[in-house]
Amino acid sequence: MRCVTSVNYPILMWKYKIKTLKIKAMNFPEDLKYTKEHEWIRVEGDTAVVGITDYAQSELGDIVYVEVPNVGETLSQGDTLGTIEAVKTVADIYMPVDGEVLEMNSELENAPELVNQDPYGKGWIAKIKVLKPEQLNDLLTAEQYKQMINA
Repeated sequence: MRCVTSVNYPILMWKYKIKTLKIKAMNFPEDLKYTKEHEWIRVEGDTAVVGITDYAQSELGDIVYVEVPNVGETLSQGDTLGTIEAVKTVADIYMPVDGEVLEMNSELENAPELVNQDPYGKGWIAKIKVLKPEQLNDLLTAEQYKQMINA
């Protein structure tokens, strides 16, 4: 009888790539008003800044192109203000209130990813002149918007 003092077993080594997911909390600034279509508006006197929400940009994914109408164009509440093209989809941006387009965010031409990176700051879409301030009362507060998206 032969005594075995050691046995060689093949050992399989698995290499795992560990990917760190950076999860950030959704941001809903209290000083903004929100639409059910996921736009935000920040009123500054009789003008306002318009963009899409943090929730909207996260749902769209990587944004590759932003198109807004010409400066001077007057649009009604609910009209299409522009479009956002992401890698897998295109989405409309809607006017939160009646207004005249005063300025487009020209930085988005060369860096549309700013909408993903800073939706309430450098990723704003357009500046408008508010024509019917009373329409702001029909928009959602930050708390109402959070409840709508179940955040």
